[in-house]
Amino acid sequence: MALDSEQVRDAVARVPGIPIEGDDPVFAEPWHAQAFAIALSLHQAGVFTWTEWAETLGDEITKARISGDPDDGSTYYKHWMATLERLVENKGLTNLQTLQDYSNAWGRAAERTPHGSPILLDSSDFD
Repeated sequence: MALDSEQVRDAVARVPGIPIEGDDPVFAEPWHAQAFAIALSLHQAGVFTWTEWAETLGDEITKARISGDPDDGSTYYKHWMATLERLVENKGLTNLQTLQDYSNAWGRAAERTPHGSPILLDSSDFD
């Protein structure tokens, strides 16, 4: 699903804390941009509203602060991912066990993959 600049501007305006330069979001890591795109796509598909997203993200950030998060912006997209995981579970799109299984599988696949090569999952990654 293609995301246009109007959707990106809308997200930047409605969701607090997105690191921006000028009018555009900036991402320190490729996975930050991917997480941002996933959230925009799920919002566009009607899975959640920006108000619901912002409230859940705020809750995740508050929990992290209580747990000692440095709150210096370096962990912002970790909270973004926690928010994504929480909302897709709450909406019944998946469950935390499945998310953990895939996370572990990707980790195993990444460990065996030479640097610069595409990471490919196979059934043994889920054992």
